[in-house]
Amino acid sequence: MRIGGLQKVTLIDYPGKVACTVFLSGCNFRCPFCYSPELVLPEEIKKHPAIKEKDFFDFLLGKKGLLDGCVICGGEPTINGDELIDFCKKIKEMGFLVKLDTNGSNPDVLNKVIPFIDYIAMDIKAPLNESYKDFAGVDCLEKVKESIEIIKKSGLDYEFRTTITSHSIDDILEIANYIAPAKKYFLQRFVGEKENISGESYFVKEEELKIIEEKIKNLFEVFKIR
Repeated sequence: MRIGGLQKVTLIDYPGKVACTVFLSGCNFRCPFCYSPELVLPEEIKKHPAIKEKDFFDFLLGKKGLLDGCVICGGEPTINGDELIDFCKKIKEMGFLVKLDTNGSNPDVLNKVIPFIDYIAMDIKAPLNESYKDFAGVDCLEKVKESIEIIKKSGLDYEFRTTITSHSIDDILEIANYIAPAKKYFLQRFVGEKENISGESYFVKEEELKIIEEKIKNLFEVFKIR
């Protein structure tokens, strides 16, 4: 397992908590709109130094009483299997809450890690049909569907979220109707502050977002566009 980055404090990544965010390198998806190639593409990963696990835990030890929790994202954390589970367990044993961000491609790992986390955020890339592989870059539809059900039944706090890129209004409505009912669903505007894997830019019209909001906001306990 490789730690590719650390944000020492965040007030937005873990809802209602003060947390740090640790970025694990490596991903099994190749989303064309991904804006973190340095955590995804092997040729980019090797250009950046890794953070030693010991250094991360030394940092965390010094933040007891200051941070509520730790967000683990990537890349895709679940590709690390048992190493991720041990990592989460150790953070929990130190007294911190753990939030896991995932693409839902590894339901078996997700099942195993649930006892050692407190919050799950899963990205839903596209409608849950044959088009999913076009957005994710790999064929993983059935595993993604399985992860959605695992999360909904987990008993943990959770959210589903979709970053809007080339989606149509109907695409978003199809996603929402598939995952509903659910606790939280967030739509995220694409933010192209740095170059993504495809080099493309994506823009969604605000009037389209308003149409979507009116149609799906009552399907979820919490729905927001951010």
